[in-house]
Amino acid sequence: MDGREPDLDLATGVGAHLRHDSADKHVSGAAVYADDAPEPRDLVHCALILASIARGKVRVADLSEVRAAPGVLAVLTGDDAPGENNVGPVVHDEPMLALSRRPALDGTYGDVHFHGQPLALVVADSREQARRAARLAQISYAEETPLLTIADAMAAGSFIAPPYRMARGDAAAAIAAAPMKRKGGLAIGGQEHFYLEGQVSIAYPGEDEEMRVLSSNQHPSECQQVVARVLGTPLHSVVIEARRLGGAFGGKESQANLPAAAAALAARLLGRPAKLRLDRDEDMIVTGKRHEFEIEYEVGFDLSGKILGLRVEQKARCGWSADLSNAICDRAMFHADNCYALPAVEIVSHRCRTNTVSNTAFRGFGGPQGMVGAEHMIEQIAAALGLDPLLVRRRNFYAPPAIAAQSPAAQSTTPYHMVVEDCVIAEIVDELAQSAAYARRREEIAAWNDANPVLKRGLSLTPVKFGISFTTSFLNQAGALAHLYQDGSMMLNHGGIEMGQGLYQKVAQVAASELGLDIGKIKITATRTDKVPNTSATAASSGSDLNGMAVRDACRQLKERLTRFAAEKYAVAEADVAFLPNRVRVGAREIEFAALVKEAYLARIQLSAAGFYATPKIHWDKEAAQGRPFYYFAYGAAVSEAIVDTLTGENKILRADILHDVGKSLNPALDLGQIEGGYVQGMGWLTMEELWWSPAGALKTHAPSTYKIPCASDRPDQMNIKIWPKGENRELTIRRSKAVGEPPLMLAISAFTAIGEAVRAAGGDRFALDAPATPERVLAAIQGRG
Repeated sequence: MDGREPDLDLATGVGAHLRHDSADKHVSGAAVYADDAPEPRDLVHCALILASIARGKVRVADLSEVRAAPGVLAVLTGDDAPGENNVGPVVHDEPMLALSRRPALDGTYGDVHFHGQPLALVVADSREQARRAARLAQISYAEETPLLTIADAMAAGSFIAPPYRMARGDAAAAIAAAPMKRKGGLAIGGQEHFYLEGQVSIAYPGEDEEMRVLSSNQHPSECQQVVARVLGTPLHSVVIEARRLGGAFGGKESQANLPAAAAALAARLLGRPAKLRLDRDEDMIVTGKRHEFEIEYEVGFDLSGKILGLRVEQKARCGWSADLSNAICDRAMFHADNCYALPAVEIVSHRCRTNTVSNTAFRGFGGPQGMVGAEHMIEQIAAALGLDPLLVRRRNFYAPPAIAAQSPAAQSTTPYHMVVEDCVIAEIVDELAQSAAYARRREEIAAWNDANPVLKRGLSLTPVKFGISFTTSFLNQAGALAHLYQDGSMMLNHGGIEMGQGLYQKVAQVAASELGLDIGKIKITATRTDKVPNTSATAASSGSDLNGMAVRDACRQLKERLTRFAAEKYAVAEADVAFLPNRVRVGAREIEFAALVKEAYLARIQLSAAGFYATPKIHWDKEAAQGRPFYYFAYGAAVSEAIVDTLTGENKILRADILHDVGKSLNPALDLGQIEGGYVQGMGWLTMEELWWSPAGALKTHAPSTYKIPCASDRPDQMNIKIWPKGENRELTIRRSKAVGEPPLMLAISAFTAIGEAVRAAGGDRFALDAPATPERVLAAIQGRG
């Protein structure tokens, strides 16, 4: 039971190249999402009234025209919540509906903290009636000057939490004593999730204050808590259900709480099913984004490029409330080292409160921003010494596993005092550099640039080391429920959410391999809080790790019962019972799996099991900023080639070569899709996706017409993606696999640094280039205007 047990000879078990379980439904349109659910005859529809200023107080709210509009049934404010009018996931600092009918002591009717903040909820017979009526609200404000930028918040001392420090050694002394020193930094923009399916929830009221909510949601258990909080009922009265999501990327972890709670409030008060679906503009205005960061650093190093000391200051725009920002900013600090050993280091994080939408989880959860800062530092060192950045990277990698235990602490210990025991990045980088012909192409590109005065190309190889586990330790747990039926088929349920990544298929493959069943005999049902309770979000790249192990536990309980029953019934030793593909060998005889299950049922053997898993080894001392927040690390590397037009700043990624470690892959087809998708999404973040707010605090990039995500033509024409064949998790994960949801996004840092190389070739200041590397920014960097 060490995780290396041989798999049964199944074409559909662990390791099989199976397509997504809903692939046919996706392309045919048959896949049912929350918005596709049949609408009851008595369904009511909801729409939000949004604030039109970024900061201030509601002085007058005239909703008479809203109430008189055709089809309107009710206009709800925060006063109408039977429980607490708050949807904050951690800190209760996010009013669901900011408007109150009762004046405060200063005579105002609610505080406004960002442009687009939900004030009230319109309930009508149709969605169009609700939306039209919401526009009729007459609201006047006592406006205040908003804090919109990181600089505004820093100057005003506006933070969601005190600064947080993480350190090992004496960074200041190491930098002061170093032969070489450099200061640098960059600004890193945010990112809109742009999931294909927007935020939507349908609430169905039941008897005894019961409420079932069908929600596009990454974290049903948290949503259950928030809905129960707003309704003022126990958790057992609320059920959250999610069969599939049309993408999420972190944007439906906490951000789905408000639509679910608002729909549930309308359903409770009107006694009818209620639906709230945001359109794309509202979705982008109301929901949080990836955190914008500003990173500054000072590094000391020797003449070979070896880092001796580093001090990093990270400033994050968190928005108006806490949301998940503290954990996100912590992870940005955890990844400020990326793959590099730092003998002496100090990292300080500032969590800035601004009058913008509260930023939230996004694929990588702060890690990408920390890594971008690390790679920027490496490029600075290389430029100072006139070295190939890849050489500097190699000289600073954490010690490989074979020598980690014997190496000096400085070569294997992170800034948070965790020993890196599994660093295989040097081997991955060496293999990728060779397969991608990095050295030869670098020479060819230099020659090509000399011959081309207008177009310039750049080549860059960057590594990834990403910690796997929730950094909030108690979230590292999962449950599962497995039912065997008399015909030998199985129904599975677990706390994971299927949002396009193939989690359901992978977990079904785990069950297939555990029991020797064809995958067609296994059905995974919609995630529901009344089937598997107290689950964690499908996030932190932990979906397969946690839920796969919980399903394995449930399957092994069933297997042990069937083994014990078969041994007793046929008078053989338990060691003589072996599970084969779709059958069981009991001594000298073989029995069809379904027949054995039927016999066990007739013998009154329990054929249902609840599985559970809790990640071992992890611990974290927040006050000391020390511990082991991660069970293991996922590794990968990418080589990107970019081309830049020096007259316009336009740029494109021509080619990407990727080698990524997924351990022993549960499903290589799905993993390759995650790697490619992660790279392209990361490329969009760092090269083209730009969020822009007006001076008054209104988000102006709130639709596809103004916010550009990568399209098919933006994908590199040549993408060579390989799963590292030597990959195997040193830790006891499900079948020795590794997480693959978030780490590939950071492979795209190579796209940003490749553009920087092209800027350098054009004679520009590559270190004046902030992210995203839009044509305007690239042109400014080429012209030295940063």
